[in-house]
Amino acid sequence: MVTCKPSERSSDPHRSALSPENNAVLPSIVFLCLCRYNGSLPNGDRGRRKSRFALCKRPKANGVKPSTVHVACSPQAAKAISNKDQHSISYTLSRAQTVVVEYTHDSNTDMFQIGRSTESPIDFVVTDTIAGSQSNTDTQSVQSTISRFACRVICQRTAPYTARIYAAGFDSSKNIFLGEKAAKWKTTDGQMDGLTTNGVLVMHPRHGFSQDSKPGVWREISVCGNVFTLRETRSAQQRGKMVETESQELVDGSLIDLCGATLLWRTAEGLARTPTLKHLEALRQEINAARPQCPVGFNTLAFPSMRRKDTPDEKQPWVYLHCGHVHGYHNWGGHLEEREGREGRLRECPMCRAKGPYVPLWLGCEAGFYVDAAPPTHAFNPCGHVCSEKTASFWSQIPLPHGTHTFHAACPFCAQQLSGEQGFVRLIFQDLSTNDSYGFGK
Repeated sequence: MVTCKPSERSSDPHRSALSPENNAVLPSIVFLCLCRYNGSLPNGDRGRRKSRFALCKRPKANGVKPSTVHVACSPQAAKAISNKDQHSISYTLSRAQTVVVEYTHDSNTDMFQIGRSTESPIDFVVTDTIAGSQSNTDTQSVQSTISRFACRVICQRTAPYTARIYAAGFDSSKNIFLGEKAAKWKTTDGQMDGLTTNGVLVMHPRHGFSQDSKPGVWREISVCGNVFTLRETRSAQQRGKMVETESQELVDGSLIDLCGATLLWRTAEGLARTPTLKHLEALRQEINAARPQCPVGFNTLAFPSMRRKDTPDEKQPWVYLHCGHVHGYHNWGGHLEEREGREGRLRECPMCRAKGPYVPLWLGCEAGFYVDAAPPTHAFNPCGHVCSEKTASFWSQIPLPHGTHTFHAACPFCAQQLSGEQGFVRLIFQDLSTNDSYGFGK
């Protein structure tokens, strides 16, 4: 990760990724993208609650590092906990014994905190990801599994600008409390460490975040930043085995799971290789300029503006997900009960007679999820979000955590679990002037 002065922050995070005039800013900004949201939250990005968060060098360092250790309920320990100017982590071993680790100011690092709480110590407020929900209110009736103070990222203010992640964040009193039921232990060097209730999981992709990327292995990060294999379940008392050969250092494409929300870490150098919103808009216009037509209704199809990514219009392309043939919306070939519903029902493709889901197509608008800048030629199954082939292939291989003990591949733009043999399908358009089928970007 690299940092920047506040005055260097770009007003358009996507514009800074590829614009030559902004190359001075490229090694200066890092993004966290919240998987499930296609470019913005359903009700819009506001303040600290948004789908994309930029980490820039703070005007004044606010990092902390471990200092004095107090054992048992000593006066010094009590003072550290009650002192709102003193960061500390409290490990409750029993009713009679508590270990308090004081943290002191570190002028060489910046600290950023992520969690469900809206209190001031949290820089990036996240809520539970529910596949298919259309607004933030859809998640309010569900009990959250995300910690109020889930994790913290410590970034070096000077080269090589390393970013490291730690489980748990400091609250408004600058304290972290691990109660009696939390998994905790004393390390071989006499220091304390522990895990949060549902844990913080991290996966680093192999070969970077590019068209050659392959899934890595999910690990759990402790309060002190150590790396462990996964517990049997997210909240199990028994920790996994320590993996001393791996680090909590974040790299381009690292995935961070908070048991309810998954975030993608993107560096400035990585974003320089991904498309910008302007580039995605140009690809949308290129597809529409080719004037693809529905082979049944003979009407011209057009992807709607990326600002309109929720409600289908009359020119919206639809796809038969079993075969990939693209049409406009029509009622051809369906039984009565199939015609009564519009989306997701099994329908028979008039081109090849294959039966499968029939859904509208939507362009993937979050550029940070793309592994390359190739044309959007493939759609995820069953949601219909469209992106490049390499991007679809990458995400279809990523087992994202779901609940407390399961994993499955999901669309990064909406978090719907992928289905079908591959999880995505190549789009086939029809040229009515020649009666030939074709795919863009081929």
